[in-house]
Amino acid sequence: MATRLLDCRWRYAGAAPIDFRAMVSEQSQSGGHYLVGLDLRGRRVVVVGGGSVAQRRLPNLISAGADVHVIAVDPTPAVESFPGIAVTKRAYADGDLDGAWYVMACTDDPAVNAAVVAEAERRHTFCVRADDARSGTAVTPASGRHRDIQFGVLAGGDHRLSAALRAAIGRALADGSLVVEDTAPHAAGVALVGGGPGDPDLITVRGQRLLAEADVVVADRLAPPELLAALGPQVEIIDAAKVPYGRAMKQEAINDVLVSKAQEGKFVVRLKGGDPYVYGRGFEELQACVAAGVPVTVVPGISSSIAAPASAGIPVTHRGVTHEIVIVSGHVPPGHPDSLTDWPSLGKLRGTIVLMMAVERVEVFADALLAGGRAPETPVAMIENGSLPTQRVLRTDLAHAAEVAGAQGLRPPAIVVIGEVAGFTEGAL
Repeated sequence: MATRLLDCRWRYAGAAPIDFRAMVSEQSQSGGHYLVGLDLRGRRVVVVGGGSVAQRRLPNLISAGADVHVIAVDPTPAVESFPGIAVTKRAYADGDLDGAWYVMACTDDPAVNAAVVAEAERRHTFCVRADDARSGTAVTPASGRHRDIQFGVLAGGDHRLSAALRAAIGRALADGSLVVEDTAPHAAGVALVGGGPGDPDLITVRGQRLLAEADVVVADRLAPPELLAALGPQVEIIDAAKVPYGRAMKQEAINDVLVSKAQEGKFVVRLKGGDPYVYGRGFEELQACVAAGVPVTVVPGISSSIAAPASAGIPVTHRGVTHEIVIVSGHVPPGHPDSLTDWPSLGKLRGTIVLMMAVERVEVFADALLAGGRAPETPVAMIENGSLPTQRVLRTDLAHAAEVAGAQGLRPPAIVVIGEVAGFTEGAL
């Protein structure tokens, strides 16, 4: 993999290619560190110190399969409880590096860090010194990942610069402005990707990465349109919109197109608003893919049931106020033969109720909750276009919710929040 990285010619969109072979040659002439990938699987790594620096290093060590041993007088709770590591709560002592393949000196005591480096040198073991990078025998690069490629940045011990460059490279790779020209296409299959509540910045990093690799995108109406606009002209976009009380692509047809396109050898992203498994019928699509033998992965998204209230300054839980959240679909009314909701029981709850797909039936849902015992003065917030610049918030109480929704012309997509938290505003209770 390292050789392949060095032979790549990458370019910024609209700019001349950058030849990384020339950059490597220049670095070798100017001295500095030798960038290398270590196979740490099953090998002992000793981390001396249990503070925030050690905490930041642990995830990558564990993901690399290292046998991690932390020695610290007073490790942070996050370090002490970190899964997959061994923690010894005491001061460092000479001999602690016995058998180590790699060492990190991460204490806040320069004398201790120097002693760790000295022992590591005697043992011919590479050691990172966190407080003074130039005094160690190794430097941790600011590392990132794109598809199946890892990349690292070293800036002569300047951690801020290397981190800034790493972030810039990661963003450029994710949004396509830095193109790997010889990258092989993604394997055929389907990814069910949650696009979040509407703001394109709220898609997950993994979701954005897979979207950038797609040959075909099957998009919901609520999928952030800006994400589609950023795709290249070679990407086929299929509109799978389901307009409330209007035209809709049947679910069976969506299932069929996911399977057929994948069977043509294409990588298909099913881009949904919110989360695929929160009233997104994502599991039905997964079942269809599995039945057809098509590889499928699921990328969770930020659900509008939580994000829309948050964008309006409303926490769906709050200490001492609510101990439960119930997210309810409003696609069928109370009493309908297809309804699976126990509305009388919901009326007895004291916590937060979040109604989705309920705009056209606010009155019947409010009446059902009132009949079940919910107080008429219970606060209600109705959030239209949550997280978007067009977001609108209507505040009222349960007794007047339908009246306000009608008078103010509430339109989907909208989330209805019922409970004491609906009366909260940012900065004040």
